[in-house]
Amino acid sequence: MIRRASLDPYVLEILMADLVGHDRAPSAYLVYLKLWHLCGGPGRRATPLSLQTLATQTGVSKSSVQSAVRRLKRRGLIQARRSAPTAVPLYTVLTPWMRK
Repeated sequence: MIRRASLDPYVLEILMADLVGHDRAPSAYLVYLKLWHLCGGPGRRATPLSLQTLATQTGVSKSSVQSAVRRLKRRGLIQARRSAPTAVPLYTVLTPWMRK
């Protein structure tokens, strides 16, 4: 079964240019898109993923994914929680540009 998650226009029109063009971090954009898809959109559900699994699913190196996750967390675009220091992170997609 194919899951569908519609993208906010901001993700395509602003965030792509910002992460890929300005920050020169295309891997961060790919990781954000993949997490958006797996979570079903912002705030819908959290998804557990190892860095290696995320690397395999996005087609970028594990170190690039690690750097992308740090950048996305710093910018408030994702949240990563762990139940223990060595546990697989539970990722949630955030949309700081949307007002609640």
